[in-house]
Amino acid sequence: MTEDRHPESMRWTVHGVRTIYDNRWVKLDLVDVQPPGGLPRFEHHVVRLNRVAIAVVLDDQDRVLMLWRHRFATDEWGWELPGGIVDDGEDGAAAAAREVEEETGWRPGDLKQLIAFQPMPGMVDTPHEVYLTRDAQFVAPPADSEENGRVEWIPLDHIRALMDRGELLGAGTLVGLLHVLAFRDAEI
Repeated sequence: MTEDRHPESMRWTVHGVRTIYDNRWVKLDLVDVQPPGGLPRFEHHVVRLNRVAIAVVLDDQDRVLMLWRHRFATDEWGWELPGGIVDDGEDGAAAAAREVEEETGWRPGDLKQLIAFQPMPGMVDTPHEVYLTRDAQFVAPPADSEENGRVEWIPLDHIRALMDRGELLGAGTLVGLLHVLAFRDAEI
């Protein structure tokens, strides 16, 4: 059975874009769109954020390098994988490595991309890339005092309990950890 994965009859039409707000962190566009099927046109808000790179750093004891942080925007405490914004012209793996070292004080070995995804494609354009390494060396205490948290190596066997308690923050953290757990016995 062959299936058209991209039928034109299901494509939304973009008639124009008007930027309402723009700075180095966030851009808000008002997009003039028309849904498929001849439905009426309307304006839809789209939030555009920077590309993000996140790292899953595993050690030889099946533990993952994580940070315990407070996030003021949602007023939550929880565990996150290290990661952050990819600078203009920067490679995603290089950004993930830079962020790991800045936030944790550990320098990761070669990073392999696990997955790329968009966490909220209905309203938000924010490309996420998750990388994996099984090698890291401690080089110095974390350099980024604004971004660092309590740094710990968490056993992968504890991730389900953290998830059940709602202590894992961010789509990148969840996607990265679930990917590693789903393919734990495979060669990833």
